[in-house]
Amino acid sequence: MRKHCVKFISAVIILSGVFSCGSPKPEETNGTEPKKDSTVVTNSVYTNDCKSYFDEAMRMDSVIINATEVNVKVGNSAIKAFTDFSYFCTKDTLAPVFLLKASQIAQSINNLPQAQICLERCLSDFPDFHNRGAAMFLLAQMNDEPRLLNNEEKAQEMYRSILTNYPHTDWARNADAALKLIGKSDAEIIKEFNKKNKK
Repeated sequence: MRKHCVKFISAVIILSGVFSCGSPKPEETNGTEPKKDSTVVTNSVYTNDCKSYFDEAMRMDSVIINATEVNVKVGNSAIKAFTDFSYFCTKDTLAPVFLLKASQIAQSINNLPQAQICLERCLSDFPDFHNRGAAMFLLAQMNDEPRLLNNEEKAQEMYRSILTNYPHTDWARNADAALKLIGKSDAEIIKEFNKKNKK
């Protein structure tokens, strides 16, 4: 198994806590009634009503969770619902979480530009997000993976940033482990793994 596959799986396992949304209510953006887009039919979920965006995002989240396999059509519908909520309801605490989810789904259906955009937007638009380290780690992994963004220099920079900014977290431990694997062949990684298991 390639080093990158192992890291991706570990990120998904760690993110399971990040991704569980339960059924919280969306926060209002400014304490007033959200504005409606008069050009859209009022029963459409695609208005500037955060509750509608939230309901659609949660509906698609349920579809994804219960799916045995995510096809491109379902994946794109989920990405749209998640990003709509995140873009129009930026003051809701779930907005960055849905961007992380959208990125993971985009990656699973091989839409790498969308996955990258979601992670970058999560980092730029939500500097106080409590799981910012997760977004950084996932973006670093994408850069680290030869079949994805293939930019080891950027990956190293992001892993080091995680170590600096989130030193006592699982993300820092994973970033440290990933840094030790960058530039090594599969044979070298297996040799190191076997060495550690013999101890």
